[in-house]
Amino acid sequence: MNLICGLLPPDGAKSGLKELTLSANPAITVKGWTRLAIAVAHSSQLRVLNLDYNPLGDHIAGMLAVAVASSRTLEVVDLEGTGLTNQSAQIFLDMVENYPTSMRTLILAENNISLELQQQISDLLSEGEEEEENENEGQEHAEREKEIWISQNNSGSQTILMATGLEDSLLAETEM
Repeated sequence: MNLICGLLPPDGAKSGLKELTLSANPAITVKGWTRLAIAVAHSSQLRVLNLDYNPLGDHIAGMLAVAVASSRTLEVVDLEGTGLTNQSAQIFLDMVENYPTSMRTLILAENNISLELQQQISDLLSEGEEEEENENEGQEHAEREKEIWISQNNSGSQTILMATGLEDSLLAETEM
């Protein structure tokens, strides 16, 4: 596991794995999974994590939920057949409902998790994709407006209006 975690360097350190598959590895210890969760939380490039068919259980899944919430890049997590229950699903549901995450797909099939909880998580992840698409459209519109705002100012001093990333798109005005 030390070697694998070395392939997931912290933010900006060096290039690392974009996809990691550790399917069906029953010999990995709790300590090993903990090290992996920490490495995933700080990895600057990992996009896909496949841990299907490992005996993870709810405790390790909880650690992974924290890692996923911390990651700015992880988009797909496969936890199929990992011994999870509704307890783990509830933690992932809480994470998706209350914290911004890059995750777009969470695979929970072949676990002892109710279909209702799986559907709730899936629905929330789908909503996140729609919101991101709307934000991207809004940013493109703001960039077009920013160009117009700068080019339409014909006075002696130049005024630049900038849209911030805040929810209400606050405008800051700076004279040059």
